Amino acid sequence: MKLRLDLLEHLTDQDIMEEVLANNHRYKPEPLFSKTGVGSLSPASTEERAKEVERSTARIQRAMTQSQPTGESKRSKS
Repeated sequence: MKLRLDLLEHLTDQDIMEEVLANNHRYKPEPLFSKTGVGSLSPASTEERAKEVERSTARIQRAMTQSQPTGESKRSKS
């Protein structure tokens, strides 16, 4: 997946929360080997990866729509 840093300014809290909730079921809060208090993230299935790509594509499309200038079109001065 290509990281679009130019679209980060259009990322909303709702977009972040959507991704967090989509991956929340994979998080295991218990420590694996010691009492460090650090959990782990279980691997994603093929279906979950496909849904992640769909969400990412939709998020990029929304951000690109928001980033496009509205109203007057750009005109070059001669």
